[in-house]
Amino acid sequence: MALTEEEIRILGCLIEKEATTPDQYPLSTNALVNACNQKSNRHPVTDYDERLVIDSMLLLRPAGLARTVTSGRSDKHKHVLDEAWGLSREELAVLAPMMLRGPQSPGELKTRTERYPTGQGSGFADLHQIEAVLTALAARPEPLVMNIGRGSGQSQDRWAHLLGEEVPDVNDVPPSSASSGGGGSRVSSSELAKKVEALEARLAVLEDALGVTPPATEEAAPLQASSTPSTTQPEDDQLAEDAPASAPHADLSPNVIRSDGY
Repeated sequence: MALTEEEIRILGCLIEKEATTPDQYPLSTNALVNACNQKSNRHPVTDYDERLVIDSMLLLRPAGLARTVTSGRSDKHKHVLDEAWGLSREELAVLAPMMLRGPQSPGELKTRTERYPTGQGSGFADLHQIEAVLTALAARPEPLVMNIGRGSGQSQDRWAHLLGEEVPDVNDVPPSSASSGGGGSRVSSSELAKKVEALEARLAVLEDALGVTPPATEEAAPLQASSTPSTTQPEDDQLAEDAPASAPHADLSPNVIRSDGY
């Protein structure tokens, strides 16, 4: 099974909106585009246009994973993963956050599925229920998730979906994930490298437009010690030799009091 990133995002949004806003589900094309490009609860944040979403739905429908129903003036879209893959509400609830945000720990999944309908009403009572669902999804003849371990600085193992062409990197965790799953906020090294490259490119364009030449790095010349010993007599020693031998020595110590009271 190898879905595109766009198809995974669309299916994840349809699962989420069915669970959290059932009155507005199925979704219109415009609502689905907005759900895909939502700024919160998404990683990475995207900027899909309507054409891309429609084209992706054209691929999902023949695969039996989604349907489009004409309703009035607009089309309405829905997923059918429960029918296509035989998934329960609990399994859909656990899959959706991984499809929308990347690898998740059981603790993060528990927090992010509180509004999803389950057999006990909504959400999961404890981490054991989450882990049982994850284990069941991983034990399928064609596994849908897998434990990818924990990255540097992470306190819990993370689970990732196996719906795409590649298994997500355990270190590719959105900054806000750490707040609910333990561990410090972080951005993946690949993202940091891309940001640095982009900034350097913008700086080069600005320098070229302004005719500014980047300053050259100057290196201080190392000090060279003379190999010939100096024959010059220190000035203080010369003055001491020139002073009269009979000159009295003045005691300038602050603790000495002169007899005249000063």
